[in-house]
Amino acid sequence: MKDDIMATNAEAQYDEKAKRLLGHKYILAYILIKAVDEFAGMLPEDVVPYIEGEPFISTISVEPGLTNATEKEQGQRIVGLNSENVEINEGMVRFDIVFYVRMKDGLSQIIVNIEAQKDEPAGYDILNRAIFYVSRLVSSQKERDFVNTNYNDIKRVFSIWICMNMSENSMDYVHLTNNKLLGTYQWRGRLDLLNIVLIGLSSELPEHDAKYELHRLLGALLSMDLTVDEKLNIIGAEYNIPVEDSMRKDVSVMCNLSQGILERGMEKGMEQGMLQQLFSLVSKKLLGVEDAAREASMSIDAFTQMMKKAGY
Repeated sequence: MKDDIMATNAEAQYDEKAKRLLGHKYILAYILIKAVDEFAGMLPEDVVPYIEGEPFISTISVEPGLTNATEKEQGQRIVGLNSENVEINEGMVRFDIVFYVRMKDGLSQIIVNIEAQKDEPAGYDILNRAIFYVSRLVSSQKERDFVNTNYNDIKRVFSIWICMNMSENSMDYVHLTNNKLLGTYQWRGRLDLLNIVLIGLSSELPEHDAKYELHRLLGALLSMDLTVDEKLNIIGAEYNIPVEDSMRKDVSVMCNLSQGILERGMEKGMEQGMLQQLFSLVSKKLLGVEDAAREASMSIDAFTQMMKKAGY
């Protein structure tokens, strides 16, 4: 159990470092260039100044009613993105990264959410979750970015999902469309308010070209196979991203954590293989249960219970 807890903690730390790396403004700039039409074709260093403030990382709650933090001070209601104490609500679901981006007109803003997934979830359809997240980003703007019925002040939102370990490199843009079924009346309003971008990263790192430029950067950044030097070389030499001390430290810690997670996975696989072999020998009466339990460093009761759960 201790080993499992340590492994889980290592994975949580790895996830946090991954989010921190994705939250660096030059990385966000590359994502914006490929995902948001207004920034297409721009240089990353020209996009960085449009990212306002520091991104919120794992602090904004997804839960309805909690995305906005509210308090009363001197009779005025203050409403802003929620940054509640993470430790108090440890089990709460949070957006990975949320930040505001000023558009090139200098007036309008968009809200961008980036989510990182180790792979495509098996328990639910990822597009359904993305729709929920992008909807929360719209509804949470009431009383923060617009008040009362000023719905024309709603900001465009982008929810960008990065899924690792996919079968191929891919990228989809999901948004609203209007299919006229009868008549030609032009309904007023914006179809570009809700935007979802799904980015699939294959396990194999692609070559650096215009088509896979973003996929190579993200793949290298989140890889569990590349060394620190290999990652920093791709980030710095290939993409001309300033490698600050904070980024270098995050990359180093992330690589150490990923190595520990891989080694623990191999150890666990070997342990499972050994147990299965012992179960088989006991079931065939080729080995006594006491000897098998001793070999597995377990009590007889614990060994027999695991053996039953395994179907023997």
